Amino acid sequence: MKNPSASVQKLSVFIDALEPEIKRFKSEFQDYLKSGVFVIDQINCFIVRGQGKQFRPMLTFLSAKLVGESSDLTVKSALIVELLHTATLVHDDIVDESDKRRGLPAVKKLWGNKIAVLYGDYLLAHSLTAMLELRDLRVFDILSMTSRRLAKGELVQAAKAKKLDINESVYLKMISDKTAALISAAAELGALTAGGDEVQCEALNLYGENLGMAFQIRDDILDFIGREGLLGKPVGSDLKEGKITLPLIYSLENSQDGIRKEMLRAIRRRKYPKKVIEFVRNCNGSDYAQRKAEGYAQKAADCLNNFKDCQERELLLQMTEFAVRRNK
Repeated sequence: MKNPSASVQKLSVFIDALEPEIKRFKSEFQDYLKSGVFVIDQINCFIVRGQGKQFRPMLTFLSAKLVGESSDLTVKSALIVELLHTATLVHDDIVDESDKRRGLPAVKKLWGNKIAVLYGDYLLAHSLTAMLELRDLRVFDILSMTSRRLAKGELVQAAKAKKLDINESVYLKMISDKTAALISAAAELGALTAGGDEVQCEALNLYGENLGMAFQIRDDILDFIGREGLLGKPVGSDLKEGKITLPLIYSLENSQDGIRKEMLRAIRRRKYPKKVIEFVRNCNGSDYAQRKAEGYAQKAADCLNNFKDCQERELLLQMTEFAVRRNK
């Protein structure tokens, strides 16, 4: 990866380039969530106010514009992807017992676990309805497979958090399902809904898969080296939830048996996160993970080699840098 400019550490460069598409997406997303039921619409307003990077919708629009023009189908596909993503976040916070999301209280913190579960189900049901409205089996096939991968990745992570027996190969497969699957779908759907051919759709599918891997590894690195004010959650949150991620996996695999057992005891008891963070830093675990993230980002960039030079291709290339250089 080339040395990043300051711009690729922020999303503003992408938002500015996609202003009409993002404006329309936000409007339709809000409209689509409306129910006429007070508690649902109350949570909807909260969710819209706390929406994050909207990384996936931007990727859908950029992929569409790379091969053609974004369409009504593109907007609907971006909406479905965001509904799926938001539903998984609501459910994740319940499973992980997290009280904060993007610097704000989690839905479960404000409304309780029962309503949070049902609201997540409401979003999933909405995404299914939107899929059917597209009347396109190719889109339905991509999104149904993606939904299955998302669930599988989350189940593996929950199981491994109990046993603490995850290795690098299991971790990579898990984040491929948990994170990369939806980012891959976002890119492929953009191409598909803009009239892209089979080769273009496959290239953007692979681009999204590798981008998603880089994005998640960087996310896991930030749990060790980030700043709480930027992350919107405490550093070490993953450790407190018993999650074993790549920086820690590398450090454990390259430490003496006694130290490894000591660190695992600390994680199992959900205590001493600062001690574990310091251990990872001393073992250069984050540096190793960063090199892996940059390798995936380079693979993503290589998937764009056969596309014409244009603003959208350049922005997609910059997105690979953003994925591995961002600080929140």
